[in-house]
Amino acid sequence: MIIALLNQKGGVGKTTLALHLAGELAQGGKRVTLLDADPQGSALDWSQQRAREGLPRLFGTVGLARDTLHREAPEIARDVDHVVIDGPPRVASLMRSALLAADLVLIPVQPSPLDGWASAEMLALLAEARIYRPQLVARFALNRCGARTVIARETAESLADHDPPVLATTVGQRVVFADAAQSGRLAGEIDRQSPAAREVAALTDEIARLGIGRVGQ
Repeated sequence: MIIALLNQKGGVGKTTLALHLAGELAQGGKRVTLLDADPQGSALDWSQQRAREGLPRLFGTVGLARDTLHREAPEIARDVDHVVIDGPPRVASLMRSALLAADLVLIPVQPSPLDGWASAEMLALLAEARIYRPQLVARFALNRCGARTVIARETAESLADHDPPVLATTVGQRVVFADAAQSGRLAGEIDRQSPAAREVAALTDEIARLGIGRVGQ
């Protein structure tokens, strides 16, 4: 199963979700490799910080910011249960390659109608990829939501009739995610009972219920 987190808009929390999704799958006993396809290399930085802190490796992290992803990711997927791709912003050739590699595309958006509409170019690339991969599944994922905010609800409602649809699980704007990024840890390692950890677990469970490939087994 290859899951790509993609949005041409930067700052929507792709790396945070990618790391935590990979970590939750790995802690569930799955073999996971995360492909850092963002030239900024934030996921690789997190992995290196984790090593410096002497923490055990949960999943492999590989830098692969090149437009051969659609050929290389399936090869890597043969040796693991899941591949998670942390995609690049604003690099169309890399985005196209990631779309052609993926079984599931998650499009993180922040709770703002403008953020939803800013995904228009991303959706055009998705439609293009589906010409070659008609079975490609995609979902919006509401990320960095304030607690019980009207704008989060309005954003979810504005995306409700879209293709792709929006996942029911939302992930909040949590301080623990910033702490995790700096320390090479996951939110659940800092506090397993935190709202952030519960949201990541719920997001992973909802993805599993989609029944796509091995993530649904």
